[in-house]
Amino acid sequence: MNEQTRQRRDLGQRLWLDGIGRPLLRRGALQRYIVEFGITGLTSNPTLFERAVSQGDYDDVIRVLAAAGLAGEALFLELAMEDLTQAADLFRPAFEATGGTDGWVSLQVSPLLADNTAHTIQAASRLFQRAAKANLFIKIPGTPEGLRAVEEVIVDGVPVNVTLLFSREHYLAAAEAYLRGIERRLAAGLSLDVASVASLSVGRWDVAVQAEISSPFHNRLGIAMAMRTYRAHRELLATDRWQRLAAAGARPQRLLWASTGTRDLAAPDTLYVQALAAPDTVITLPETTLLAFADHGRPGTALPADGGYADAVLEEFRREGVDDAALAERLQRDGVDAFATSWHAMLARIEEKSGP
Repeated sequence: MNEQTRQRRDLGQRLWLDGIGRPLLRRGALQRYIVEFGITGLTSNPTLFERAVSQGDYDDVIRVLAAAGLAGEALFLELAMEDLTQAADLFRPAFEATGGTDGWVSLQVSPLLADNTAHTIQAASRLFQRAAKANLFIKIPGTPEGLRAVEEVIVDGVPVNVTLLFSREHYLAAAEAYLRGIERRLAAGLSLDVASVASLSVGRWDVAVQAEISSPFHNRLGIAMAMRTYRAHRELLATDRWQRLAAAGARPQRLLWASTGTRDLAAPDTLYVQALAAPDTVITLPETTLLAFADHGRPGTALPADGGYADAVLEEFRREGVDDAALAERLQRDGVDAFATSWHAMLARIEEKSGP
């Protein structure tokens, strides 16, 4: 295994690929990343699929499915299911070897349902049953309506990747939804073996404030928010409430670092990967970031469980006029809107490529 990724694995952090596409599967790249870099999972989102469809990766199969009578969302789900179930099979050995801790792939419910709890619950259950893969996470956004759905689908036994979390408060709300779902299963005498991850977006913080702050503050806010959230995560795992559930057989909802590609060309291309080394967490890497880290990344120092200097950094940003609480809410809403835009664009591309 690659030395850089092996060292991160030895630290206790798992690396997942942030991206999916037919070429990645056809050329054997995903299998190679599993073997060479120790990748143990994969995530996807509407923007990644929209890009792949626009690039022509699915032109041939779109025409075949359209000729068979499929269109719009139904056609897209056929594409996504084929890719993600194939990826799930590649990760199945990791899933079995770790007792279900690793080896996951993720499929998102329609972002158009982000504000509709009932429809999100129905869609999550339907997608999980249709895929028929034990190692498939259903991605649900951590909006207030989405979190109500998270609790219900956990009760139903559906594994969940809670997405579009940006702050400690967002994370704690997602953790609360997971805990309530597990507690309800315990009260009903059901198995507590329902997995979940809580995905904190990191890099989008720095993109959002770059134009508003002086250069010494660039690329510091996202990492500080991550450190603050990591402290909350560690504190939650030490509570009596969690310890009782763990003793009854529940598995922890792992913290996942998302949005880790460096968008500032003046910053190191492995900035977030190296800063977010943390035991018992997951980090998702875009393909270019994974290759960069494998080539010239450094192990990084493990995040301090007490949050380190995060509070001091956040106080500096507040003095600069950054309202991190308000910005977290805006970033979440912007994320929902961006995925909805990508969803509409993807369906439009599919219609264009479906032929007359």
